[in-house]
Amino acid sequence: MKIALVHEWLVFYAGGERVFESLTNIWKEADIYALVDFLNDEQRKTILKGNHANTTFIQKLPFAEKKFRSYLPLFPLAIESLNFSKYDAIISSSHAVTKGIRKKPHQLHISYCHSPMRYIWDEAETYFEAAKLNSGLKKIIANAALNYLRKWDLKTAQRPDFLIANSKYIAEKLKRIYNRESTVIYPPVDVDKFECAENKDDYYFVASRLVPYKRIDLIVEAFAQMPDKRLVIAGTGPELNRLKSKFLVNVEFIGYQDEKSLKELMQKAKAFVFTAEEDFGIVVVEAMACGTPVIALNKGGTAETVIDGKTGILFDNQTVEDIKNAVRKFESIQDTFNHKEISEYTQKFSRKIFEEKIKQYVDERSEQFFSKNKKK
Repeated sequence: MKIALVHEWLVFYAGGERVFESLTNIWKEADIYALVDFLNDEQRKTILKGNHANTTFIQKLPFAEKKFRSYLPLFPLAIESLNFSKYDAIISSSHAVTKGIRKKPHQLHISYCHSPMRYIWDEAETYFEAAKLNSGLKKIIANAALNYLRKWDLKTAQRPDFLIANSKYIAEKLKRIYNRESTVIYPPVDVDKFECAENKDDYYFVASRLVPYKRIDLIVEAFAQMPDKRLVIAGTGPELNRLKSKFLVNVEFIGYQDEKSLKELMQKAKAFVFTAEEDFGIVVVEAMACGTPVIALNKGGTAETVIDGKTGILFDNQTVEDIKNAVRKFESIQDTFNHKEISEYTQKFSRKIFEEKIKQYVDERSEQFFSKNKKK
């Protein structure tokens, strides 16, 4: 088969790019497409094996490298402008528009969905507020763009022949929003890069982008009310100054940390704290790979990856009181956690298993699809 691999945008190395890295590991000869490609040399080597993506007209628009998201209303037109006529199969990695590529009936399209487009569905109001598009003329224009994108998204969600969801949480969203069934294959986590550490220091740890939906403010407030407990927060973002303004003695902000430092901090922490409602939450699995229990929200991907009482503690609501109660519960049973067992449990999320599962899935669906088409 002649295969094309399609990703939303190639700008940095995050969760979606880890999935795409595995796709280029499996289908080494496939051609690569994206809305834009601004990877640096190191990222390009890892994700694309040194190759460059075929890109859209967005790549050449003014300030695209830094402001490509500002061209969101043009993304549907851009992705539909790509020509895939020479391929037997297209595999897309999608959290926005790549699932909407155009293809012929005899071509197979399998889309790995990280999420329906967040900024036009469940989290539209949050994004509008953050971008200051919630009043006046800006709101009128933004609402027009929102309606257009929603109509396009619903229509084109029917284009892929098969959908893969990155968690049961996302599978439910795909069913609710698009009325599409999907198969769950959890994304790859490089668990082999994290060694179990059984000797823990006396601090709780957070590693996150400091943005509103992560709700780091709730963790900070919870620990402000527990001054006898130490909290260390790694990461940067627009919320940093607001969070630091509290000047709490027991909360330490250490900014960006490189991979090595981050791993050491995860290994030594008595527990990792996570309050976001994420699609999956790779960093949570990385913490557990270090043998570190996780205190996490019982919603989204963490409800599927953290085993309450065995690999961590789950709490039900994004509230200060729930976080405090979860920390207290953790401390009452912390001696019962087996660090080696927590670390070994994460092997089920390894990159090796992901690549085996997704290759098997594509092989099976390809045989099914092309056999059916041949009979026609």
